Amino acid sequence: MTATTMTPAQLTRFEARLRAERADAEQRLAEFDDAMTEVRIARTDATADDEHDPEGPTMTQEWSQRTAVLADVRAELADIEHALARIADGTYGFCTNCGSRITVARLDARPTAELCIDCARHVR
Repeated sequence: MTATTMTPAQLTRFEARLRAERADAEQRLAEFDDAMTEVRIARTDATADDEHDPEGPTMTQEWSQRTAVLADVRAELADIEHALARIADGTYGFCTNCGSRITVARLDARPTAELCIDCARHVR
């Protein structure tokens, strides 16, 4: 497996899509990071006693939810970076487990896929 058997047009299309997804994820990361700063400030405010507010979520809930979202976006960015690196080194579109081709249909559905559908089924 030294070179990908995808057409140059397909690789270009996937690379453009991954770059667009990376830009979107980076924007979401920046927005959530700003939101985390707001929650962090609110949590340190000694006058904020939201733990007894029946009208909405507590700061702890907000912190927990936003932390989870940030972790998801960071993982998404890592997956995108790995996919772009595989395009650059010619291994994109090949299963990292068995070396088989990953179908274009699977990559259309999940452009960061590292496993063919058969290997992905066995990982679960």
